[in-house]
Amino acid sequence: MKKRILMLVLAGMLSVASLAGCSSFKEDEVVATVGDQKITADIANFYARYVQAQYETYYSAFLGENMWSSEASEGKTYEESVKDSVLEGLENMMLMESHMKEYDVSLSDEEKKIVEDAAKKFDNVNALEDKEKVSGSSDTVKRVMTLIAIQQKMQNKIEEDADTEVSDEEAAQKSMQFVLFSYKSEDEDGKSQDMTDEEKKKVDKKAKEFAKGAKDAEDFEAYVKDQGLEVQTATFDSESTNPDEEVVKAADKLKEGEVTDVIKTDGGCYVAKVTSLLDREATDTKKDSIISERKQKLYDEVCEKWRKKVDISVDEDVWKKIDFNDLKVTMREEVKDPYANDVKTDDVAEAEEAAE
Repeated sequence: MKKRILMLVLAGMLSVASLAGCSSFKEDEVVATVGDQKITADIANFYARYVQAQYETYYSAFLGENMWSSEASEGKTYEESVKDSVLEGLENMMLMESHMKEYDVSLSDEEKKIVEDAAKKFDNVNALEDKEKVSGSSDTVKRVMTLIAIQQKMQNKIEEDADTEVSDEEAAQKSMQFVLFSYKSEDEDGKSQDMTDEEKKKVDKKAKEFAKGAKDAEDFEAYVKDQGLEVQTATFDSESTNPDEEVVKAADKLKEGEVTDVIKTDGGCYVAKVTSLLDREATDTKKDSIISERKQKLYDEVCEKWRKKVDISVDEDVWKKIDFNDLKVTMREEVKDPYANDVKTDDVAEAEEAAE
């Protein structure tokens, strides 16, 4: 949720509804201290509510009405998991701000104006009662947005030191064409169901006959179509799991143009042909992925180093007053990226990008 420099203006207008008696807190209460910097309740509440709004808007349909009390990982609810991420994010923002001079980072007048204008917009389009529930005063909004802007610029600066050289050998992706002879069938209602053992034997026989012909065929894809089957494609390396680990393991041993034997899996039988030992497009995409991982790793390492050098404390009694089950917050209105020339109306796509 922190890739966009001004994530908090993704919506501008909130939809806020109390679901229970909201816990009250004083906005100047201290939720956490990071060295000599304080994260007050208003800052923590506003940032938490906007992250909550992201989840409420885009993921509640998948996670259900009781998403916040449902289990996200063993022994931890979604609320606990997201709030942990929110607080750590705020703590890291404070650290970024305190190390700005080391990286010669500052906000330009233009960036400050973007923050100012966005805060004014938020103030104008939201009702006073809603703003009070999310601690959305003008000063608080500007403070949180400033912290996010600083964090993004600092992260970009830190990541400049990451190694961006990736060889073809390191990123190499192969490609294959394959056919799946599935162990699933459809019942009268069109629902998928497991085949009987007898039916599976027939599938195995069909796959073996196909594989024999496929090894001799000059054009694998044409042969597949002649058999009335569907050819699928995939790019892979030794660590890939698509379309299946056993298929990848078998294909990874072959030379370009060679065809596997029948690969039996729980889901069915596969026959695959290796079409390239170096798929250019997939390899270049993998290079980008490796570079992104290196940058993120470097940033995380720097944050962790700074965290170890300062005292960080949390007042759990204050922090627990910010309860996602008591207040429902969603976003409405079109999405506008303040650094783009056009208005983006695809809210879901923008949110997914922000969440990367």
